[in-house]
Amino acid sequence: MNQSGRTTYLDHAATTPMVPEAIAVMAEELARTGNASSLHASGRAARRTVEEARELIAERFGARPSEVVFCSGGTEANNLAIKGLYWSRQAQDPARNRVVFSSIEHHALLDPVTWLAKHEGAEIDMTPVDGAGRILVDELRASVAAAPSQVAAITMMWANNEMGTVQPIAEVVDIARKYDIPVHSDAVQAAGYLPLDFTASGLDAMTITAHKLGGPVGVGALLIRREVEPTPLLHGGGQERDLRSGTIGVALIAAFAKAVDITVGRQGETVDRIEKLRQRLIDGIRNVVPDAIINGDPLSGPDHRLPNIAHVTFPGCEGDAMLMLLDAQGIECSTGSACDAGVPQPSHVLLAMGYDDVAARGSLRFSLGHTSTEADVDALIAALPAVHERAKRAALVRTTS
Repeated sequence: MNQSGRTTYLDHAATTPMVPEAIAVMAEELARTGNASSLHASGRAARRTVEEARELIAERFGARPSEVVFCSGGTEANNLAIKGLYWSRQAQDPARNRVVFSSIEHHALLDPVTWLAKHEGAEIDMTPVDGAGRILVDELRASVAAAPSQVAAITMMWANNEMGTVQPIAEVVDIARKYDIPVHSDAVQAAGYLPLDFTASGLDAMTITAHKLGGPVGVGALLIRREVEPTPLLHGGGQERDLRSGTIGVALIAAFAKAVDITVGRQGETVDRIEKLRQRLIDGIRNVVPDAIINGDPLSGPDHRLPNIAHVTFPGCEGDAMLMLLDAQGIECSTGSACDAGVPQPSHVLLAMGYDDVAARGSLRFSLGHTSTEADVDALIAALPAVHERAKRAALVRTTS
């Protein structure tokens, strides 16, 4: 808790609180009984709830209902998309063994791709990014054109989870279409803050998840064109177009749909409000820590960056130390670094953008959401000077000892 007695939550890009409407829907559905695959009245009622949710999500994201395949979340959807596309293309033509992706993908996509390389003989081709964290389109174009008949699929996140930088998805699709290569995009971070239209995008598959949109953890969806037939990961009852077998979580799906309806419906006003909060946060950080570096695209808007993410490097500090010092003050944020056997590792995103290990370790991500207020931003700015000074002293002691 901070001095006001409340937690300041600035980690909405990790997960955002459920909207009250979704909580209410989920509670109502949890009180009901019915397997959506059963033929009796309770089963038919459950199926109706699922199909109405499917139709609503499809409408909000510019897809056909039959293109919405429910999964347990973004990680499963990404695995189904990239592994499923790879295996199905391999079955058609064993020469198609390349997967093209960006150097800044979330581990929910990066790890399935590297798994394919290790276990399935895939050749993986990583597209570099510029200093703002945006892919170099000319590099992608040259990579694909060098051997297009060998490319099984291209996968490219819509917006980066650490920087908030928006990727040129339309250009990626244009490159792929020339060679009839399927394209998948992880739109988990983008879905709540950008106007996404699956059909208009030209994508073959797109990942979304509920808990980034004010819905529950444990449910997401892969939007995938009817004409595309990836190889399933799970086999069983044949649910979800036979692409994702398993008993359907009716309450989760109903809450997911309600969250999508609320969040996408309010997107315009939410984006405006949160962009102003982000600017307040950035101005405040620069005022109290003048040498702080704001990373990513400096321009706002749907072609540049998400409005809710501020990624900041604090020279001379360890991000992990600052995170824990802020946490002790009741202020919650995140660091791009990951832990491997208890040893902090620098963010692969920052390394791909050209930062060295020291700068990559000295960064924090502050992410805003639908419950964020000016008081949250002000609490961070009030606590930051002392936290920064203490973290800087600690880092100096470590380097001189």
